[in-house]
Amino acid sequence: MAAVKRGGTVAVTGAAGFIGGWAVRRLLDRGYRVRACVRDVNDDRRVGFLKAMPGYGSGRLTLHAADLDQPGCLDSIFPGCHGVLHISHVSTYDDPDYVRRTCDHIIESVNKSLTVSRVVVTSSVAAVISEVDIHELERRPVCYEDRYPDEQNPKRTPERGQGYSMGKVIAQRAFSDAAEANGSWDAITCCPADNVGPIQSPHQKDMGPWQHIIEGMLVGKYFQTGAYRPWMVVDVRDDADCHIGLLESVKVKNGERYIAWSTEMRNVEDICASIDRLLPELRHAAPEVTDPFPDRIKAREAELRKVWAGVELRNDRVLSILPIQFRSMDDSIRDCVESLISMAGVKVQTRATDV
Repeated sequence: MAAVKRGGTVAVTGAAGFIGGWAVRRLLDRGYRVRACVRDVNDDRRVGFLKAMPGYGSGRLTLHAADLDQPGCLDSIFPGCHGVLHISHVSTYDDPDYVRRTCDHIIESVNKSLTVSRVVVTSSVAAVISEVDIHELERRPVCYEDRYPDEQNPKRTPERGQGYSMGKVIAQRAFSDAAEANGSWDAITCCPADNVGPIQSPHQKDMGPWQHIIEGMLVGKYFQTGAYRPWMVVDVRDDADCHIGLLESVKVKNGERYIAWSTEMRNVEDICASIDRLLPELRHAAPEVTDPFPDRIKAREAELRKVWAGVELRNDRVLSILPIQFRSMDDSIRDCVESLISMAGVKVQTRATDV
């Protein structure tokens, strides 16, 4: 299908969110017209930062109310759009039938538009690496776009914490299958790693686990990451650029997915220690990590860390089609911290003045 031309019109679902907000800003920077889909256009606590963008004043950015739980909510928004960045989360990932229904009515709106030529669907690296049996990562440690979790494992259920990765795989397949059946548009999937970077609005400090964990570090408490997994970071601005690049690329094909990741990995304790190294002026009093796991999991800490240390997450595919240079994790952490302080008013727990 046709790539989306610069200066075209793009709809962004989840536009008030962390990734969505940056996608809107970067689209405007590249000259696009943007239709930002949000739950409530009058909730300035969440959409005020969008209204403050220069494109809103000129009319190049418009805001549209869309509750994705309501079929037909996008029917009047997509006509005239050339592309869609479907970034929004659904209300829950623990009900596969609900996830499918939501995808189906969004797809129906794409089909009705008669103008959309490409949809970029936001998935997650979880749809590549999330295993109910962590030892599957030892058997298949190279994690790239064609790797899927072991879907035949009978324990892979929402009840066992797999709902999110299952839902993301469902969405990817729903869109690519529908695009193939329709023939007039294609669907490309972006699988971001752990998004870190600057927030653009105070409410975004709670709209993603990673910046919220960094907020906890700043105020004096944070928790061990699940199964002792290291952070696999992509800067949220680079993630937005990957989404837009996939809209524009003439090299992608329907059904393909691309990992957005800087290739850096760091344990949560080292993320916390980075704050003082990057911003010594804060005199940040780094707290000890809280390990909330039961004793049976704590007893496996060395084993689990060894498994993760052997994992190789790859971003070869996205680098082969996009002229992107990923920011360093240090830049992402620094800019996240500074935005939490300046934008959200987070009060940093400081140590006593050095003598």
